[in-house]
Amino acid sequence: MANKTPVTNDIKTLLEKIKDINICMMTTTSDDDKSLRSRPMATQKPEADNSLLFLTDKDSAKVYEVKKDSHVGLSYGNPDDNVYVSVSGRCNAYRDQAKINELWSEDMKAWFPEGKEDPNIMILKVEIDKGEYWDSPSGLLSRAYAYVRAVTTGEKSDSDDVNEHAKVEVK
Repeated sequence: MANKTPVTNDIKTLLEKIKDINICMMTTTSDDDKSLRSRPMATQKPEADNSLLFLTDKDSAKVYEVKKDSHVGLSYGNPDDNVYVSVSGRCNAYRDQAKINELWSEDMKAWFPEGKEDPNIMILKVEIDKGEYWDSPSGLLSRAYAYVRAVTTGEKSDSDDVNEHAKVEVK
């Protein structure tokens, strides 16, 4: 019988897994043909309400798409540390100059040359519904352990022995 993935309400652990992963792939639904569209996005720090914020251009397809269908998916990965996170949530687009000022960093001028006062800057706020994460030791030792276990027992390594994997449901 396959192991059942544990389900928790521990959103703090989910957010901890992504805190050092600056770029995610945001997936929206195209209004044209309902296909899924993904693009890289820089995540800002999580809000006190555990939502995730992104800055984008008001004329981007993302803004139009989330106004038609607010469901989004966010995929985070850090192959160096073997950490992977999937987030599902609802997204809305809005403009809040005070929040833009708070989130602004000088490197954002690459996308918004006019600076933080650029009237084209919009905030995308993703309220997390659920997520899932996989976190396994990345070193040679953990792979060696899995190999030795498989060779000596004839069975593949139980992922729970070396991996941390959970589903997170937000209530």
